Amino acid sequence: MKQRLLPCLLALMICQPIFSQKFVSVKGKEIFGTDGKPLLIKGTNLGNWLNPEGYMFKFDRTSSPRLINEAFSELFGPAETQKFWKQYLANYITKGDIRYLHVLGMNSIRVPFNYRLFTDEYYMGGNGIQRGFALLDSVVNWCEEENMTVLLDMHAAPGGQTGDNIDDSYAYPFLFESKEDQDLLCSIWTKIATHYKNNTTIMGYDLFNEPIPHFFDTAHLNPLLEPLFKKVTAAVRKVDKNHLIFLEGAQWASNFSAFGKPFDDKLVYQFHKYWTPTTIDVIQSYIDFRNKYNVPIYCGETGENDDAWVESFRKLLEQNNIGWHYWPYKKMNNTRGIVSFKQPDNYELISAYADTARNSFELIRKNKPAQMEQAKKAWYQFLENCKYEHIIPNKGYIKALGLKSDF
Repeated sequence: MKQRLLPCLLALMICQPIFSQKFVSVKGKEIFGTDGKPLLIKGTNLGNWLNPEGYMFKFDRTSSPRLINEAFSELFGPAETQKFWKQYLANYITKGDIRYLHVLGMNSIRVPFNYRLFTDEYYMGGNGIQRGFALLDSVVNWCEEENMTVLLDMHAAPGGQTGDNIDDSYAYPFLFESKEDQDLLCSIWTKIATHYKNNTTIMGYDLFNEPIPHFFDTAHLNPLLEPLFKKVTAAVRKVDKNHLIFLEGAQWASNFSAFGKPFDDKLVYQFHKYWTPTTIDVIQSYIDFRNKYNVPIYCGETGENDDAWVESFRKLLEQNNIGWHYWPYKKMNNTRGIVSFKQPDNYELISAYADTARNSFELIRKNKPAQMEQAKKAWYQFLENCKYEHIIPNKGYIKALGLKSDF
């Protein structure tokens, strides 16, 4: 009997590593990497790639993906705009960008995306869930090759969680009052979690970004936040019990008072901070929350400031064992990010049109630039300039992050 059992035991021992995949995990206040060691998140956000923002196109009034698409379609036509977006998605973030971030010394990235990538709605030149997964799979695979971990961030949720440009919505956070939007949100996250449930490169799921701005009825909306997080988490847990769930506070991910006792054993609580003093009182309430509930906290967005501020706030976070993803990785003609790229000649023809009054067909015709050939050339030059081969490192900013600024 023992002789027959021995080969079976040996086979089980040999096969054991196959069934003991390591996921990023939490224990108490700590996040642990796939190597089982404490992981202090250090990375950036791939902002403006899968969820474009007008200010990163140098637009003031045309601020969301939907509005940007309208402006481009009015200027250059729907068919050309469709071609533009397809090339934009292929050019803006590539394998070279991810390798560069790893060489700088980052261990992770946060990937903001728009829920429309996982529906049949037209968005950025196409539609369909397979396209959404193809885009995410590409960056996840590149990160796996570089031994970096990935946080998937639904920056724009169905119905809108902010009611502002960030979520590409209709000026109100309808998500919190719409069963249909909530059901779609759960359905999309269930599909994403099913797709990635065995993928150890994925750190976790950031369910939706910066909910409930301060200028809405927060007394009404804030109590709806945690119940919705519970609903979406329950949907995810039906198919994926391994990955972390990231919850953002109310009022632009700044207010944790909407949260009670943790309802899942793999939660990370996330805050964002911009343009504040770099003193302990700015983050003390989050530290107190961490201590009260014995849970990890992390800063999912910060930056957009000068080098001295970036360094000071980064050191404050690290001194208090708080990981970070600075915003953003790449911006046109701007030093308040990790890298920049050149603004095309005559690009102001596009930005001037995007920010003028266009609320009638007459105004659309009237306000088109006379120099359309120059505008179109600038538009396509944007696609070339944003490629990894043409990035301009902001060395002072990179140094402020404690990364390899001499690379």
